[in-house]
Order: sequence, then structure tokens, then C-alpha cells
Amino acid sequence: MGKTSPNVDQPDPGCELLLLAAQQATETEFLARGLSQIRDTLAADTVTLAAADRGRWTQVAQAGAEAPLPTELLAEVLDAHAPQAEGDWLAAPVDAPSPPPVDAPGAAEGAATAQEVLAVRGSDASLEEFARRAATLATALACVRPRQHDRRRLHRLETILTITSAWNQERQMEPLLVKMAEAATKLLVADRASIFLWDKPNKTLVGRPALGVEGGELRIGDEVGVVGEVVQTGEPRRVDPQHDAESIDRAVDKQTGYQTDSLVCVPLRAADGEILGAFEVINKLDGDAEGRREGQAPVGFSREDQQALTELAAHAATALANTQELEDLVARHQVVVDEAAAEVNMIGHSPAIEALRSTIDRIADTDLAVLILGENGTGKEIVARMIHYHSSRRNEPLVAVNCAAIPDTLLESELFGHEKGAFTDAAETRIGKFELAAAGTLFLDEIGDMSLGGQSKLLRVLEEKTVVRVGGSMPIHTEARVIAATNQSLAKMVANKSFRQDLYFRLNVVTLELPPLRDRGDDIVLLAEHFLGEFARAAGRRRLKFSAAARKALVAHSWPGNIRELRNMMERLAYLTSGERIDEEDVKENTLGARTGGSSVPDDLPLAEATTRFQQHYIERSIARSRGNMRAAADRLGLHRSNLYRKMRQLEMQADEEEEDY
Repeated sequence: MGKTSPNVDQPDPGCELLLLAAQQATETEFLARGLSQIRDTLAADTVTLAAADRGRWTQVAQAGAEAPLPTELLAEVLDAHAPQAEGDWLAAPVDAPSPPPVDAPGAAEGAATAQEVLAVRGSDASLEEFARRAATLATALACVRPRQHDRRRLHRLETILTITSAWNQERQMEPLLVKMAEAATKLLVADRASIFLWDKPNKTLVGRPALGVEGGELRIGDEVGVVGEVVQTGEPRRVDPQHDAESIDRAVDKQTGYQTDSLVCVPLRAADGEILGAFEVINKLDGDAEGRREGQAPVGFSREDQQALTELAAHAATALANTQELEDLVARHQVVVDEAAAEVNMIGHSPAIEALRSTIDRIADTDLAVLILGENGTGKEIVARMIHYHSSRRNEPLVAVNCAAIPDTLLESELFGHEKGAFTDAAETRIGKFELAAAGTLFLDEIGDMSLGGQSKLLRVLEEKTVVRVGGSMPIHTEARVIAATNQSLAKMVANKSFRQDLYFRLNVVTLELPPLRDRGDDIVLLAEHFLGEFARAAGRRRLKFSAAARKALVAHSWPGNIRELRNMMERLAYLTSGERIDEEDVKENTLGARTGGSSVPDDLPLAEATTRFQQHYIERSIARSRGNMRAAADRLGLHRSNLYRKMRQLEMQADEEEEDY
């Protein structure tokens, strides 16, 4: 062919090609320089990398003089999977990885993978030497492509997160569907998109938005066309202008007056795997979003487009499910809130309770931080609920957290949330309580049990009004009002350095002190009658009454467990007494001291059951001796408070860390 053979004294061209692969940021940049280097090394006129995808040859990259692809030779190379020569062309297979396949759930099985061939024209190189160059190119592409794919995937995920972050703020279905369609067309550079929701009882798919259709809503049978196939099989589908065009339902085109040339459609799956519908994007635009020019050939969607839509659909399904649920709830939400506000009230008319009720009315509709003090069982959570439901935040969430019931190692994750993979057991991203409370109220019970490290992080959130999930870096704004409560003296804890002074001042803007039940006089009887009436109705009994002596016994009892103990006693009396009148003996027999005195374990029980009973009663006595103070009871038992709660749950005892105070 009249060409000079390559100079063997030159540096190894294969090494230079691999060095280029390590240096270039993108596949396009690498191929531009790499093919030129191969052309120079082999003294060729033209070097072409071609790919076959479902029977169609395309030019991936070329260096040197323009030349039509020798498609017959390329096909022979693929069939033989070996280098071939024909005329002034040499061709060899390039066994480089194509971009990774769709790895999202529901990806199409057996999707065709592009096969590549390197061809040169006008070179005197031997077929063996040329085959070595093709093998080196394959090795280089094996380095470049995964790296580029990872960068593209990261960029795509960042784009998807940016797009979907606004979806959870949308509370109405129609605007949300429009936002989703707009996001999909932008992400995939396409003309139109629709979300089809599956009306299973009526075997109908409802597509919205649907341009060109009256009302913007398209209804088709759930077995019609590509969308019907996707919801029935749960598998994504791509249709391009050259293949499977007959799969497109042309009846829809006639109805909308719009011609569909290409489409990609993926299922919408709920968290439990149920198919909610399908996400369809139609007519890929060539290169940009300016629209297809007249006479321009239509283009198809790629596997990467399918993967991107699958990822977008996962977020869309979650947002749609949340919005649908929200719309169902909104209709009755206000009624529920009003009922809750009416039910949350403090029973009693003692001077301390009247003063407390008056203070709550004054501070409820402010943003002042509130610290609630009182023994266990005095009603601290009820006071927090009253403040919330009497404020303008009543329609926002009220989230309660018992700081004592959460181990120190998990407290930060519980309050601030964590990202997937942040620690060993973080299998998925979890939203923290501050995010859940949003613009509502966060009630931090037993704040005195929070570690100094946790106090420091809480102080930062209160000052900056932002949280950062464990393992994350993105600050998340919060407007949650914090109400804290404890049965300990925080002032003493500040003095002995076990509670941060700056956090104490931040929380202690308004202090509400709840009196113990033993100091509330006749309120005890009012509360007892209230609880007894509730439990009698639940038990299907007539109204029960207290004798005068029973009333005196109620007032005389010391109530170490406060209102919680009183409530539990009334429940026992409602179910276990036989008459319609509660006498003094009934009250005394059901006090905590009477029930825990003496031997409480029969002699004829199996060892395992007797051991369980003993532990139950022993823990009850420790709590009673500690006047309901769980921290003190845990100290008596030689346990950490969270371990005491865990032990009580194991023994099927009432673990009150998640129970309301009333």
C-alpha cells in the first residue's frame, strides 16, 4: 500500500494509549486523541470505532480522512469474533465494556448491548499487530468508561435530588403531576411526559398531564399499548423509531393529534412493590431541548435514559403516595385537630392547676421556649400537647421524644436523622424528629438524661435552626418549637456540670412547674371519676360511683406514681370490681403498696414463670420506693435507665416512655 511501517524504536504505543486513558476526563476526549495516536502509529488514512446496536451500525469516533463504514466487513468481524481484512481495510473486535446496564429494579432483561469494532484504512500493519492495537484500545476503554459512567451517574443523581426536593413540599396532586412531567422532559431532553395512575377496580390507566385532551386527562384500558404492558408486567420498555414502532398505540395519537416516534416507559412502584402506574416520556430531542427541526430524523431513548427515568420514578412514586395520602387526610384533618384540642385538657380546679392553665393560655401562641418540671406521671406531655393545640402550630406535627429511653449512641440519629450508610446499621436514610416536627412542636421529655455531647448538638440546632443528618453534610432548616420536660432539677445539674448552662438558659425562657398529685386535694377525686367513667364505658359497665370513704382514701393516698398510678388503678377497678360502688377497701387493696407487699409469687409456679413474676414485682417495688422516678429506680436496680425500660418490655410490663402522662 506504499506506507512506511511503524518505527519499532518509538516508545510502546500501547503504553501511550493506556496513559492517555488515565489522563482524559471523558470518553470523547480519549477517543479523539487515542484514535489519532493509533492512526499515526499504524500510518493509516482512517481509523474508525463503530458500534452495532440491534443490527444498526453507528460511528462512535473517527480520526483521519472521512470514509463510509465497511459494514459488511464489520459484520463479518462480529460473526467470527476475530480480526479480518478486506481490500485496504483492517477490522478487529473491541471487547470493551459498554456503559453498565440498567441496574434499577425492574430493568429490562436481555436488553441489546452495543458491540464494537475498530477499523483502519490504508495501513501496512499486519493483521496481528492491528489486533494488538484493538486489544489495547479495549483495555483503555475499560478504564475510561466506568469512570465516566460514575461521573454521569453522580451528576444525574444530584440533578434528580435537586428536582425531587421540591416535590415533597407540594400538597396537591395536579400541580405535583405537572412538576413531575416537566422534570422528566428536562432530565431526558424530551418533548412530553405523562404519569399514568392505575385505577385497578375500573381496569383503567389515567394519564396526566395529557396535552391536547380535554380536561388534560387521558383514560385508556390497563392492557392497551406500551403503558398497559408496563403496568401488567412491571418491566420498563423503550420504543425507538427503527424498532417496535408498531407497539405504539396510534389511537392515542389520533385522540391527542400528536405523533409519537419514540418513548420510554417505566413502572411506578410503591415502597411495598405494588405497581401504582407508569411514568412515560415521549419523543427524544436530538441534543437539546429546542425541539426537533422540520425534516430532522427522530431519535430514540438510550439505556441511560431508561435508568434515569427509573430512578426518577422511584422518587415520584413516593411523592405521589404521600400526596394522595395527604389529600385524603386534609379533608378531615381540621376536624381531627379540633377534636384533639378539645380533648387535651387538664382536669381539676386546684389553685396550682388554674394558674398553670392561665399561663398556658398566655404563652401557647408564642414561639417562647418552655421547660416543664414535675415528677413522673404528673402530666408533662399533656401540658406540652395543650401548648401545641392552643397555638397557631396546631395543624403542624407534634412529635414527642423520650430522651431517657434512647441510648446515647442513637440519640443524635433519632433527633437529626441519618443518611444511608452513615453507620453499620444505617441500611436506609431516616428522617430525624426535628425534620418530622417541621414547623410544628418537638417535645423533648426527660431532657435531663441527655448526654453532654447530645446537649451540645441540640444547642447548635436551637441557635442555628438547622439540622444535619448523621453522615450527611446538607443543612436542613427547621422551624420546630422545642418544649422540654424533666423530673430532675436542671439548676442543680448545671451547678455540678452535668447539664450545659447555655442550653439551660436557652430552654428555660418559660418554666411551668406541675404539682404532684398528692398536693392537688379534691382534683384527685375529679381525675379518678373521669378515668373510672372512661374505663367503665370501655368495659361495657354502668356508671360506677365512689363511696365517701373511698373518696377520702383516694385523697389520703400518697400517689408515688402520680396521675399514671391513679389511671392504672381506675382501669383495674373498672374491670375487676363486681358491684356498682367503689368502697374504701377496693381503693386500698389496689394501691401500689398493697399490691407489691409480701410474697407475690405462688409456690406452685414453674421456675421460669416464678422468676418472671418476681422480677416484675421487684421492679414495681423499686419504682414505688423511688416515688415513680425511673432514673432513681434504675439506680436502685443497678441499671441504666434505657436498660430498665428494655427489661420492663421484656417482662411485658408497662414501659411508660412512650405513654402519655394522662
